[in-house]
Order: sequence, then structure tokens, then C-alpha cells
Amino acid sequence: MRRRLLIAVLAGAVLAAAFEPLTLPWVIPFTIAARLLCLRGLSARAALVPGLGFGAAFAGLHVWWLQESIGTGAWIGLSAAMALFLMLLSAVDAVLLRLRAWPLWTSLSWIAIEWARGTFPFGGMPWGRLSFAVADTPLAPALPYLGTGGVSLVLALLGALIARLVVAPRRRRALGVLVAVCALVSVPLWRPWNGHVEGRLQVALVQGDVPGDGDVLANYRAVTASHVALTEQLARDVAAGTQREPDFVLWPENATATDPITDTTTNDGIWAAVQAIGVPVVVGGLPNAPDKTHVLNQGIVWDPVTGPGDRYTKHNPVPFGEYLPMRGLLGDRNFSGLSQLSYDMVAGTRQTPLLVGTVPVTDAICFDIAFDGVVDPQTRNGGRLLTVQTSNASFIGTDQVAQQFAITRVQAMAAGRYAVVASLNGLSGIVAPDGHVVATVPTRTRAVLDHQVALISGTSPAMWLGGLPGQVAAGLVLVRLILSAINSRSKRKTEREY
Repeated sequence: MRRRLLIAVLAGAVLAAAFEPLTLPWVIPFTIAARLLCLRGLSARAALVPGLGFGAAFAGLHVWWLQESIGTGAWIGLSAAMALFLMLLSAVDAVLLRLRAWPLWTSLSWIAIEWARGTFPFGGMPWGRLSFAVADTPLAPALPYLGTGGVSLVLALLGALIARLVVAPRRRRALGVLVAVCALVSVPLWRPWNGHVEGRLQVALVQGDVPGDGDVLANYRAVTASHVALTEQLARDVAAGTQREPDFVLWPENATATDPITDTTTNDGIWAAVQAIGVPVVVGGLPNAPDKTHVLNQGIVWDPVTGPGDRYTKHNPVPFGEYLPMRGLLGDRNFSGLSQLSYDMVAGTRQTPLLVGTVPVTDAICFDIAFDGVVDPQTRNGGRLLTVQTSNASFIGTDQVAQQFAITRVQAMAAGRYAVVASLNGLSGIVAPDGHVVATVPTRTRAVLDHQVALISGTSPAMWLGGLPGQVAAGLVLVRLILSAINSRSKRKTEREY
């Protein structure tokens, strides 16, 4: 068992290297194979040990940025939650490995656990999905066809087939299946999915930076003033003919870290900027909810004539960061650190794109970009462009920034849309539908980035699939486990009778 545990821990650590900052995605199938070989022949209970070792090593390294930014407690909490899912998966796989078609079943169990981890508890945390590492690999063109869940399934299956090669008595057959899978997933390289270009527009994004120590809430007036000043400078450059007039301007999340409707200073500043540029500005703000006791994290379309209009509300507020789950239990004097979070952010439910002028836009705020349930429905319902409003102010100098930008690239490819990313102090940029990074703004700088992007119609298969692969996989695996339990009980009963 010690040897299995050591190999599992090493495999988990190497899997973390597939993502930023090392970005070595080719290791993924080999780490999946090593993990399965560690579990082979173990009981479900015994498999929990190497499963926990694998999960703890992977999660601890992959989200190390949380320790560097928020603190050790948050890092331990999230790492432990991610590791527990992978520990449970190992117990499941120990049973599935007894089946004849175990490479398929263990691949289905992997994407089932990815779906579960991205859903539960408190809305889940999808960080670390295998597909989030493929932006610069030959698998990337498969994203608009298979979606993030489907590509994770392919990677898990490749790993399982490599493990099968190691243990299979008929290696020629296993090798043939592996070659066939590789051939199938290479088809999108030759027949890439492309939407229809309906037109082009000029978009400007503003990165206003956070002064001083980077604390947004402590410097929220200066943050808003910076975005106002940069937008007004853009207007002067347009008037002077040195800059093209944008069709709309994108501000990041928390560009106004207060209610921009009721706060007079903020409201006046926004109006000055929007009227100066003369086109809609998508403002990131924290308006009060209609009940006046909760907060909304929104992208607000601010028209130069009619003012605040259409809005997108963040679907996935961060638990323990933007709201306190089970406040009645946790928000008392016994948990003083948590009780300092005096407000709860309400989650949005919008399924239609944000209307910016006449352009339907798929909007996402910060961590939203990692969730299929945000990008997919808006794009299916007509979104022609993907915009991401994010802060990242708490994570500057950590790997979170690069990881989130990589996820944005993956989602842009799956949706087949241009992505425009506005961040408070980085990483802002523009991504093409094929994942190519068109332009970026360096972190911790004040800048305006403008670029012409295409408006694209047509819905990729991935946008219809959404989270369905994970859900279906979870159902199939659950049924198979129940059948295995029934068969096992029936076999034991028969043996007792004889």
C-alpha cells in the first residue's frame, strides 16, 4: 500500500503540472493511467487511501494560489473539498475496475465527478477540469464539438487505455482501441467547427488598475475614478482622430465596488465617462438587491442617453467570499472571521444574452467563466460575442490569473466566439474563437485596449451539450454500481446456499 500511495501522490502532483504555471497538458493521460494502476485490485475501502493521496497532491498544488492570496485556511478548505471528491471517485473506480469494459466506465466516472464537483456544495468549484488544460493542444479543435465535459472524457479515456495497455494480456487489441480513439478525436483538426460571421464591431476594454496595496474596497473611489479618466481619455483620442470610435466599452468587475445607481459620486462619474465616449459602457458594479438587504454583482449596460439598462447578474458568487452559506450557523461570535462578511450576494439566473446597444452579448463575471451553465445558455439564445468582467485584484502575482485566462480561452473555443476580457488589474485581453490570444494588457497597468472583433452566429454542438455529458455519466455510473452491488449480493447468496 505504501508504494501505491507514493505513486498516487506523485501522479496527482504531476497532474497539477498540466495547468498553469507549468502548462504541460501531455502528462494528463499518463497521470490518469498511473492513478488507475494504483487502484487496480483494491477494495473500495482500501482505494480511499491512494485516492486521497492523489487528490490532496493535485488539489493542493493546483490551487496553491489561494494560500498565497486569501490565506492558509481557505487553501486547506478548498483543497480538502476537491481531494474528498477524488477520494470518493477512487472508491467507485475500485469497483468499476473489476468490469470488463473498465476503461470506459472509469472514464465516465471521471467526468461524473467533475460535474459533481462543479455543482456541489454551494454551487461547486469546477477549477481543475482536465479540459481546461487543452487550449494549446491538438485536442482544442474538439471543444466546439464535444464541449468541456466531452474533452475531459476523451482525456480520461486515453489515460484508461494506456493503463489497459500495461495490464492487458492482448495488448494488440488495446493498442488498436487507443489508436482508433486518437484517430476519431483528430477529425476536428481537419474539419474545424466555424460559426457564421454576421458583422464586425470595435470594442474597447478598460483596465484601470487598483492603486496602492491592491485592496479594491479600501480604494474603490480611486478605482472608479481611474476607469472614468481612462474612458474620458479614450473619448478625447477618438475626437482627435488617433483612436477608432468603439461600438461599446467594457469595464471590469468591481470597477464600481458600490451601488452605482444610488451612490452619487459614482453615478456622476459614470455619466461623465459614458456621455464623453457617446456609446454604451458595460459597467461592473455592486448594486443593492430589490430587498435592500442583499447585494448583486452585475454588468450594467449604461447608455449615454437613457442611462442604466440591461443587466447581467453573476451566477456563481463565491461562497465564504461573496456570501456566507448557512449564515445562521456560521455567522455568530464563534466564527468571528466569517461574520465579518456582513452581506450576502444573490446569484443571478439569467439565461439570455445581455443586450449592449443592438448586440446580444454572452456575459460572465469572474469565476462564472468556468461554469457551463453560464456561457452555454446565453450563447444558445443568440449571444454573438463573449465578454468576461473580472477583478482578479486579490490574486495578482499568483497562478490564478493565468489559470482563469486559460479557462476563458477554452470557453471561447467551445462557444466559437470572440472573448473580450476586462480585468481590474490583469489579465485583460482579447481571444479569438480558435483560442488564439489576439492582444493582452500587462498586469498592474492602466490601459485601454481596443480591437475589432467579429460577431458570430451559429450554435456549436458544445453549447447544446452543456453539462449533459457529466450528468449522463453520473447516472450511468450510479446504475452500474447498483447492478454490481446486486450481482455481488446474489453471488454471495448462491455461494452460501452451496
